[in-house]
Amino acid sequence: MKHHPHKILDCTVRDGGLVNNWDFSVQFVKDMYYGLSDAGVEYMEVGYKNSAKLLKGADSGPWRFLNESFLKEVITNKTGTKLSALVDIGRVDENDILPREQSLLDLIRVACYIKDVDKGLELVQKFNSMGYETTLNIMALSHVMDNELTEAFEEIRQSPVDVVYIVDSYGSMDFKDIDYLVAKFQRLLPEKELGLHMHNNMQLAFANTIAGAAKGVTFLDSSVYGMGRAAGNCPTELLVSYLKNPRYDVRPVLDIIERHMIAMREKWEWGYIIPYMIAGVLDEHPRVAMALRASADKDKYVDFYDRLTSVETAPTSKD
Repeated sequence: MKHHPHKILDCTVRDGGLVNNWDFSVQFVKDMYYGLSDAGVEYMEVGYKNSAKLLKGADSGPWRFLNESFLKEVITNKTGTKLSALVDIGRVDENDILPREQSLLDLIRVACYIKDVDKGLELVQKFNSMGYETTLNIMALSHVMDNELTEAFEEIRQSPVDVVYIVDSYGSMDFKDIDYLVAKFQRLLPEKELGLHMHNNMQLAFANTIAGAAKGVTFLDSSVYGMGRAAGNCPTELLVSYLKNPRYDVRPVLDIIERHMIAMREKWEWGYIIPYMIAGVLDEHPRVAMALRASADKDKYVDFYDRLTSVETAPTSKD
């Protein structure tokens, strides 16, 4: 692990925005960018590049529908830390994407489910031709059949995508899953770099991330103070501290937490909480636990567990 060229991609603003409807101040995002730069983090995901015309959510903060002119007012002095944005299939207007030389963005990540890999790769091809680094983030892998994945790999192998991500959308994976999937991805996609995006429902996001790193996964997603949807992500401060790379310095990350995120954590809820644990253990979408936490019954854990494990009332949608 000491010698492998790992790259940390901090997605606090993008994934954390799912917690607070992207209600981050400009000052916070500035401090995040320059703090992560001082910490040696290679990439910062500054939000979504989805289209407000194609997606409800006009009341969201600006980080959900990134505007290039706005971004240039926020990041006035680009450092060596690259900027990324994520897009979803069917939610991005390609005409909103500038050629890379006109944009502050370096990397565009395309998120899709296994059934839409062909559509995801069409976007990858488009963004790659515009000069961007690209990733394909295959979501909800814990619900994907082996044969589906093998079939998708043939298309992915022939595409120009730079990095292919293993995404634990439901926070239900453990080290055995990581071992298996990383080996499969490496065997069938030998020319592609790999990435990991883990959720912390079972307090395994960090363990799973470093397990993948030890096996040669290059791109490691994280978020400061673990801020991300529901149970959150692998904490950036842990990753920066653990990876034995002299470029990394945890002190600037601790400064971000102290100045901004302790107060945020009192205002908005994320992290390891029992309903998120239950959803992860049962390999259910975190939306069911998020709905519980937004209700008057938010602490009725036993009833929640019984509903999810009852044949009559268990959720039927796995999307």
